[in-house]
Amino acid sequence: MPELPEVETVRRGLEPAMAGKRITRALAKRPDLRFPLPERFAERLTGRRVMHLGRRAKYLLVHLDGGEVLLSHLGMSGRFTIWPPKGKGAASSPGDFALEGTMAGPDGAGPHDHIVLDMEDGTRIVYSDHRRFGYMDLIGEAELPQSKHLASLGPEPLGNEFNAAFLAQRFAGKKAPLKAALLDQHVVAGLGNIYVCEALHRAGLSPRRQAGTLSARGGLPTERLERLTRAVREVIAEAIEAGGSTLRDYAQTDGTLGYFQHRFAVYDREGESCSKPGCKGRVTRIVQSGRSSFFCGTCQR
Repeated sequence: MPELPEVETVRRGLEPAMAGKRITRALAKRPDLRFPLPERFAERLTGRRVMHLGRRAKYLLVHLDGGEVLLSHLGMSGRFTIWPPKGKGAASSPGDFALEGTMAGPDGAGPHDHIVLDMEDGTRIVYSDHRRFGYMDLIGEAELPQSKHLASLGPEPLGNEFNAAFLAQRFAGKKAPLKAALLDQHVVAGLGNIYVCEALHRAGLSPRRQAGTLSARGGLPTERLERLTRAVREVIAEAIEAGGSTLRDYAQTDGTLGYFQHRFAVYDREGESCSKPGCKGRVTRIVQSGRSSFFCGTCQR
């Protein structure tokens, strides 16, 4: 499933193609994705000008004139592709880089191309999703922070509110495994399986460690928690810089792939030697709450 770095990469790709431009035609080729689309979905988008694009956790937010926001979650295989105005060409053809099950036809004509947005300059934005686990909603700007999607989310991992002192308070007394605590979107928004595994390895912490052991008396942060906070920030920032990680379905808006998977130290590297200098351990895979955790049992304590 695309995580925060992938969604942020999509936002940055869509921003120049959509911001400041009017949607001259919106087409919904089916009435639902994972959930039913909002009533009069295409009608409410047609004619609206895109003011700017934002992101909250794993949600893409398209702010429109008229006071509504198009909220989109990519699910497991959702993907936005930008098709330039006819005759102008593209730096790379999205079809040339299509991944399994994504773009089956050009210019929004594929069987899994569900939402088409035509912009006033001739650019076409196509949302494809062959598994249809993604979803979209239209929400009033004023209601957005307290909407069912965003109201209970924790702080962003790159935001000022995310720090060791905050985590110490949230982890105090918690017996839950550290990995589960970090994946809790009420604690930190946007973290997913891949980047939690990588951050824990950098911080030298086991995913099985109880989260509460990183809080000192009085809910103060330990040195280990300071190290973990830095590792989370570093991993997320580096992944965004690399355009996210491509494992199966994810691609950027121009069809090219993310590259952070080439920097994985533990994720999906079961049985390989630990890459940490001086460590002679090997990467182990265990299952926690139905998800694979990859870590080195030698240097992660």
